[in-house]
Amino acid sequence: MELNADFKVRVVIHSDQVEWTASPMPGVDRRMLDRIGDEVARATSIVRYAATSQFSAHTHTGGEEFIVLDGVFQDEHGDYPEGTYVRNPPTTAHTPGSEPGCTIFVKLWQFDMEDRNQFRKTMADELAAPVGGVALAELHRDAREVVTYSEMDPGAALVNSNVGGIEMLVIAGSAVEGGETLGKGAWLRLPEGQPLNIVAGNDGAKVWIKTGHLRHAKAPTI
Repeated sequence: MELNADFKVRVVIHSDQVEWTASPMPGVDRRMLDRIGDEVARATSIVRYAATSQFSAHTHTGGEEFIVLDGVFQDEHGDYPEGTYVRNPPTTAHTPGSEPGCTIFVKLWQFDMEDRNQFRKTMADELAAPVGGVALAELHRDAREVVTYSEMDPGAALVNSNVGGIEMLVIAGSAVEGGETLGKGAWLRLPEGQPLNIVAGNDGAKVWIKTGHLRHAKAPTI
């Protein structure tokens, strides 16, 4: 399966307008944003766990990165409330689920295969003092990519010209990019060479941004 697999074009998906599709596990549904592969895939998705649902135990051969958007994600390693950012690199394993239910934004098979840096962070705890109405947290940086979280005041502007492609998820509020309003749940992917210029809406914005990674995009290797 290929979905939004051309990384040389701009893509916007207003995820709240996308129908949920069932995963192989009862009670776990997803909205696919981009994908190369079938059940083993380089994938970016929004995944919803119904209350008391659970996914079977598995190893993340290609790594997993996710944000908890609402509720509480859980596995044998602990509870992950709303606003948590997690990196589970290649070779890590767990049995995910959620007793109260939750929604996560998740990326699979997008790690350096030698990466072993596993961690979790509360994104808001990492924020620096605001500059020009934008409070920025650098969540992760390595030779391949930079991951940030920003909280923007109404009308504040954010520019990012990092090379290697840019991806953004609007977690709350809204932002205008290229004349288009991106509300909560909107996902934007810009190709390498195209900078990001956004202005927060009247309600401000909370955005997650990853840069540099698209030049490494490829199908998973088994």
